[in-house]
Amino acid sequence: MGLLNGMLGNASKIDAAKIQAEFGQILCPGEKVEHAYQLIRDYFVFTDKRFVLVDKQGITGSKVEYHSIPYKSITHFSVETAGTFDLDAELKIWISGTGAPLQKQFNKKLSIYEVQSVLASYVLR
Repeated sequence: MGLLNGMLGNASKIDAAKIQAEFGQILCPGEKVEHAYQLIRDYFVFTDKRFVLVDKQGITGSKVEYHSIPYKSITHFSVETAGTFDLDAELKIWISGTGAPLQKQFNKKLSIYEVQSVLASYVLR
């Protein structure tokens, strides 16, 4: 079901310790991965210092683009909970200097309230 959820655009939570080890080369000294979510091959990661979007490209996924977004650049965000017929929750994040928000969808197995709380704890400092 995980692959099907990924193909439908749903994100699921992954182990932060696994991402901490995998991202060792791009993290600042002392930076800690606190939450991570996966969408097929792509990730979005909340560290204690920034928000990182990881875009794995090509057939093999060996080419990787890392988008590092300081929390202070997030101007606002919204969550839309899953409904009776619409089974996906959605997170939208607006970044300073861009018109369209980043959008990520979550299945019901993952609490959109948890993700919103994590994001709020960094953005609203």
